Amino acid sequence: MKLTPMITFRGMDRSEALESEIHARITRLETFYRSIMACRVLVELAQRHHEAGNHYHVRIDLTVPGEEIVVAHEASLHATAQDIDVEKVRKADEPDPERKHARVAIREAFDIARRRLQDYVRRQRGTVKAPVRQPRGHVAQLFPVDGYGYIEAEDGHEVYFQRSSVLKNAFERLAVGSDVSFVEEPGERGPQASTVKLLHPRRTRRHPRGASVEPAAR
Repeated sequence: MKLTPMITFRGMDRSEALESEIHARITRLETFYRSIMACRVLVELAQRHHEAGNHYHVRIDLTVPGEEIVVAHEASLHATAQDIDVEKVRKADEPDPERKHARVAIREAFDIARRRLQDYVRRQRGTVKAPVRQPRGHVAQLFPVDGYGYIEAEDGHEVYFQRSSVLKNAFERLAVGSDVSFVEEPGERGPQASTVKLLHPRRTRRHPRGASVEPAAR
């Protein structure tokens, strides 16, 4: 592996097993595309006050020529359930049974990163056009303490997002009514925004109940 990735664990102890998993998956990405310039990976354990169990978030930042590929992902319950039988076989080698959920989140996040990297390579080769416009919507619900919220898309459906998926550390500047663009992926709670970009941070949107909501200042 040519890259020296930056791997961070937040809210949990450092794990050599998970680091080895991450290194192996980065090597696979390099095998597909050798011009990755930098890679940063965050594995975060987020315990929500009103929900049982642990939730693992994985954020991957890949720097490639002319672009930054960002993936922020939380393991889906469906994928975790599929892995339960496999994990029983590995139990002797897995002292922490909760770590399997982190490994599922890592695997899914790198699968998304590979697809994004493939799209990037196709665009570089001119085989597909870059998307003209990402889906847009506004923040419909926001839970700052727990670090997540919901976006109401332009067609009316709701999309879950988490703090780590908001670009440029702009989560603290979000408010109910903030205009955003996002990239949608399947997730644990249905549609999930893997990246969220705050638009027009100073613009005021009319709340559904009629109250004017002003996004927080920069």
